Amino acid sequence: MKKAMWIYLIVMMALLMPLSAKGVPEVALDLSAPVKLTIWTHEDANRTKLEKQLISEFTAKNPNVTVDYQTYPSGKMRELLTVAFSANQGPDIFNQSQSVIRQFVVEGRTSALNPAWIGEKSLKAITDRYLPGALEAVEFEGGVYGMPLEYTNLSLFVNKQIFREAGLDAEKDYPKTWEDVMALSEKLVLRNGEIITRRGFDFRYPSYTMQFLPMVEQLGGQLISDDGKKAIIGDEAWLKFFEYMRQWGPKGKNLGGPTYVAPRTAFDLNKNEIAMSESGIYQMARMKSVNPTFYNSGDWMVVPYPQWADAKQEVAGAIACHYYLVNGQIPEAKQVWAWRLVDFMLSHSEDYLTQVNLVQPTYKLFASETFKAIPYSAVFVHDMERAELVYYDDISSAVNDKFKAAVEAAMLQGEDPAKVLVSFRKAVQDLIDQR
Repeated sequence: MKKAMWIYLIVMMALLMPLSAKGVPEVALDLSAPVKLTIWTHEDANRTKLEKQLISEFTAKNPNVTVDYQTYPSGKMRELLTVAFSANQGPDIFNQSQSVIRQFVVEGRTSALNPAWIGEKSLKAITDRYLPGALEAVEFEGGVYGMPLEYTNLSLFVNKQIFREAGLDAEKDYPKTWEDVMALSEKLVLRNGEIITRRGFDFRYPSYTMQFLPMVEQLGGQLISDDGKKAIIGDEAWLKFFEYMRQWGPKGKNLGGPTYVAPRTAFDLNKNEIAMSESGIYQMARMKSVNPTFYNSGDWMVVPYPQWADAKQEVAGAIACHYYLVNGQIPEAKQVWAWRLVDFMLSHSEDYLTQVNLVQPTYKLFASETFKAIPYSAVFVHDMERAELVYYDDISSAVNDKFKAAVEAAMLQGEDPAKVLVSFRKAVQDLIDQR
């Protein structure tokens, strides 16, 4: 009888015990103990200033929490995170783009957000904050593993002064098509021998998939088939794209390349080094910080992402979303505090917008007067409606590397587009087959 009573009590206790986000009974956590959180994030002077201020506010309210905030060059974050997590020594909180973090989510290295940890009653209450598709890269097996820090699509920044000096009217002559981009670049480029001293336009070379895939998709091509089994769909589209890149490089018309200063950096400095650059809405805050005279001059504008003259569909510059994620290998109490800090920082979306020009994809922010007052916000929204978040689960980073090799073979080495296509198809197909 006593044994039966004990079994009954154990069952009742299990039924009454609250469940975690994964359906596992929760154990009461000691959230009063001292905790030190380490954050790794990519460099951004404006964002660093804001986030350190927000962290100070958070720790003042929660004195048991201290935070070690570390910044690194954006280009090194992927390698640093990969090495750290391989050794099970990843930071408590980190941020990166969807093409990098998806791998960590799929590998189970990140923390699933329990809504109760941040005072929400359900995951739906969290997902309902965001625009459709914004959480796609951090959703996995019914859980949410990250919150968006910035949602970036590419539009085209134009230097009106350089256009005027070349006898052009930027308001009328800005490029609508990729054919226009090349033709205008031929008019705007300046060289010292074979060395370019002023580019008309140039691409965002580190982000090969994000930069170049939309150009192919406009022509009806695909990187991977809808069923995820076949690489490189639509040879005609890919051949036209690779030929364009061959013409762009030093073996063709010599209009630009990855060895020059990053276009968005050169654009902000306004030293007559580039007339057009792709970037996100955040670029305006960087321009204002680096070169307030140029920012306030009225000599720049933002226009929609170019399309091919014979485009089969309208596709704008791909969306990149940087997420904050929490290390799933740290103690649960630490995960709770990490999520609370992330949620606190990201609840200040209007501060991120006004001080850093970072757009979080929330309905609340997009409906705000603060967002509507940002210069050219309507252009970015228009392009965003035609853009997609691009990632390929655990092979995103590898795909970008193969894309880089293919583009540079055509552009820098002048290889025949047909030959480049064969090699590129095999490289991507191998990645698919090795999954």
